[in-house]
Amino acid sequence: MSEMMTALVLFILMYIFLLSLDADKRWIVSLGFAVLFMAFGILPVNNALRAVNWNVIMMLGGTMVVVELFIRSKMPALMAEMLLRKVPNVKVAIVVLCLFSGVVSAFVDNVATVLMLAPVALAVCEQLKINPVPVIISIAVSSNLQGAATLVGDTTSILLGSYANMSFNDFFWFQGRPGICLAVELGALMTIPVLLYLFKDHSEPVQSEVKTVVTNYVPTILMASVIIGLIFASQFENKHELTNGFICVGLGLIGCVNEWVRTRDINACKSVLKEVDYRTLLLLIGLFLVIEGISEAGVIDQIAKTFMKIGGDNVLLMYSLIVFVSVLISGFIDNIPYVATMLPVVTSIAAMMNIPPYLFDFGLLIGATLGGNITPVGASANIAGIGILQKKGYKVSTKDFMRIGVPFTLVAVLSGYVVIWLIWS
Repeated sequence: MSEMMTALVLFILMYIFLLSLDADKRWIVSLGFAVLFMAFGILPVNNALRAVNWNVIMMLGGTMVVVELFIRSKMPALMAEMLLRKVPNVKVAIVVLCLFSGVVSAFVDNVATVLMLAPVALAVCEQLKINPVPVIISIAVSSNLQGAATLVGDTTSILLGSYANMSFNDFFWFQGRPGICLAVELGALMTIPVLLYLFKDHSEPVQSEVKTVVTNYVPTILMASVIIGLIFASQFENKHELTNGFICVGLGLIGCVNEWVRTRDINACKSVLKEVDYRTLLLLIGLFLVIEGISEAGVIDQIAKTFMKIGGDNVLLMYSLIVFVSVLISGFIDNIPYVATMLPVVTSIAAMMNIPPYLFDFGLLIGATLGGNITPVGASANIAGIGILQKKGYKVSTKDFMRIGVPFTLVAVLSGYVVIWLIWS
């Protein structure tokens, strides 16, 4: 069996296990198959460290600490009470949370957005005594949706901006036409009816009083600092690759020290660190290693070459292939290596067809960014959301996730697909 075929078989087997097993066992699966990739020589051992996106791991771990402190400060409970006073019923409250998560994720990494808003959603669900699983899933997929709206919203956007030499403003208005942001935002608006339908049974009125008292505002300041720090750091082109990770870890450490000083008890600091979801971090490390393995074996390159054979000279057919195959692939693999591989491919295809590359570039980003919402392991934000639910004792099946993720993805992708085609074809 060739190395490429071995890598493909291992990759498929891994995802079968990931989709069929409980969330608390997925980290074992991803790390186990990462070891197999190295044992078979598909992923050289000396490439393992650089294969992991440590910036994402550090950012996720640091934000988890800040979020835990944020929860302990009772600020999420206060925000939940204030939100519930402003909306007529439960389903509107949930839709507002989802839309807000989308707006935040346009400027902050999707994982950080989920970690920030999940405590608020959990507090709302606790007060209303409703199941938080579909609510957290909806927030996760909403954050994934608008990550492509701006240059700083997602790693894939950063890749596109760098490759196509696009500035922050180019995502809004580019070469005399609306940029990709318009397609993403229209897709977000089209998901509102989907959310209202999914939560149609929660039309009970909301009755809430503001009773919570917050005595420690430092975690709230740290949470705001995460957002401001990530936006500020995005303005520098030559920043260190671990900049975002250092920001989040640094703020997390500041929070721990503050908790130690405030309580005069080192155990308070230790208890915060114990709440970090290490299983989610290990799951992501395993996935990064496996994705690097299939890249080394040429699986992603072979997929890219298939586009050129099937699409031919038909621009609409090629555009459709790029969008919908990207949706399918990114539903099962991390979209960062896929987008990095496909950007030069789709640009070359556009050159051979003698058309500007932006139709294919934007179509690639729409498909790859939103496709992660199909499965619970298709995007880091989904994994983070499920990890939060798991820590609270809730089980999330693949069926539970796809019941929300699939219709959400179809509506958003089709809307973006049409808008990009009308503007850039």
